[in-house]
Amino acid sequence: MWPHNNRWLLGLLAALCLVLGPAVAHKGGTTGYATVSVAGQTVRYAVTLPADGVLLDSAVAKDLRDLAAAFARHVMIAADGTACAGVPAEVRPSSPQRASIEVVVLYACAAPIRNLSIRDGSDAVLGPDHHTIADIDWPGGTQQVVFESEHREAHIAITSNAQPQSGVASTFTSYFGIGVEHILLGFDHVLFIVALILPGGSLISIAAMVTAFTVAHSLTLALSVLNILTLPPQIVEPVIALSIAYVALENLTGKNALSRRWAVSFLFGLVHGFGFAGALAEVGLPPSGLLSALVGFNLGVEAGQLLIVAVLLPLLIWLQRFPWEPRLAKVSSSAIMAAGLALLAERAFIGSV
Repeated sequence: MWPHNNRWLLGLLAALCLVLGPAVAHKGGTTGYATVSVAGQTVRYAVTLPADGVLLDSAVAKDLRDLAAAFARHVMIAADGTACAGVPAEVRPSSPQRASIEVVVLYACAAPIRNLSIRDGSDAVLGPDHHTIADIDWPGGTQQVVFESEHREAHIAITSNAQPQSGVASTFTSYFGIGVEHILLGFDHVLFIVALILPGGSLISIAAMVTAFTVAHSLTLALSVLNILTLPPQIVEPVIALSIAYVALENLTGKNALSRRWAVSFLFGLVHGFGFAGALAEVGLPPSGLLSALVGFNLGVEAGQLLIVAVLLPLLIWLQRFPWEPRLAKVSSSAIMAAGLALLAERAFIGSV
């Protein structure tokens, strides 16, 4: 058990999570993954978008066609300074097996392309926080570009003897950042980690909890991304909320909870891994560089998780000198449990209406 004086910090963190959580939970904007293929005088632009947040659940074929037409208007392709004509070619709606939408636009240019310019105006369609990770490939070269609020244009020299840039490294870096963002902005994941650490314990026991959580969610993340084993979000999201409430309840009532906390961390980590996989599915995965994207995202999640722990532990150790009562620890756990139950009600009942 942490000395009594440490618990006020966790109480403050829990309160901040309750106040700020609804505003930041999974609200890092939308992300699209695009493949831009150049061949002769044509450019094929295919973008995968998360279905959630792009269109309403009641979207019909006309909405999809309008979305494709909007992309054709706002994603500008130019060859050697001359605009290419874009025509929507295909739209693949989401399905129970795929929580994403794919939009394909074909661009016809007046001459073979030597210098390609791309102006990604998808923020006009999907909002200013939308960003696109684009793999641009042509015979003899590849390049990856991230289009975001401060960087909406790219200019690429298309030459047959160009040396391919390291697509693996750029894919890894991009998905590493997405993983860090997801864990730090994920209200539910942060609450679960805080609830795990709240009772304290030795550094070995804390390391065991974190390691068990890491191993478990890495396993199910990989299994789900590779389509070996998947679970529907209608099951995963409520169970993640339940994990928060359960661990907080253990903090309040389980006298021997610490001795088996690593096992609890592992079991619920398996479910959180499916949640991470759902977030990754919304972003989309590149057809090439799948392994680097998966490893980058997973390590990004680990980096964000370790950052949370690394910030908490030194402060908790420093605060051991102050004489605080254990009541605030129970208040903190009660607040976290209430947040978990609220999320459970929203995801299991309100979300199903």
